[in-house]
Amino acid sequence: MIEIIPAIDLIGGKCVRLSQGDYDRKTVYSENPVEVALGFADAGIRRLHLVDLDGAKAQHIVNYEVLHDISVKTPLVIDFGGGLKTDDDLRIAFENGASMVTGGSIAVKSPDVFLQWIERYGADKIILGADVKNGSIAVSGWTETAAQEPVPFIEGYRAKGITQVICTDVSRDGMMQGPATALYKELLEKFAGLYLIASGGVSSMDDIFALHQAGIPAVITGKAIYEGKITLQDLAKIN
Repeated sequence: MIEIIPAIDLIGGKCVRLSQGDYDRKTVYSENPVEVALGFADAGIRRLHLVDLDGAKAQHIVNYEVLHDISVKTPLVIDFGGGLKTDDDLRIAFENGASMVTGGSIAVKSPDVFLQWIERYGADKIILGADVKNGSIAVSGWTETAAQEPVPFIEGYRAKGITQVICTDVSRDGMMQGPATALYKELLEKFAGLYLIASGGVSSMDDIFALHQAGIPAVITGKAIYEGKITLQDLAKIN
């Protein structure tokens, strides 16, 4: 079965969701991210996608205390992203309980640094973030697009050992209008054996089952859970 990875996005230490990455379209779903994470763990979830939206805006890690609290109070394997730009950011993330970190903008703007992270920590600890907006790789909290398309972007890092890629279709993120299944299938056809994690647009368990049928290894979902379209009971049934 496809691996379901719930997302917790953090602003001001609270669990929030944005629509299409727009900070002005923010909804606060919980004041207590640890409690939310515990609910996921109780439903049999094994992995959490934790995003520091404050960090993404500030260009350095901010919500590391929440990361630490979730790591010590739950058994979840945490992949952490948002604002990781320097070696010190990575050190703080790993010291506070991240099992893996995700780099997107850094992989575009400072590829030498990102490659050093892969060499130092190993490809199993570093996830490539390949966020797609209008057919191009999106960076800087999705406010800019780079002159790169997803296939060559992933191809370059695949050759350097990357095994996991989180791919978000920005236009669908937080909109619950269905995932970009055709894009994910195209990427899997190009990169056999890649652990591709689909993100954006999931609105129901039917969407997740459709991704499973398409052979997608894993999916991140957030708003569908917080809006009650996917329940913890649904998650528990398949874990």
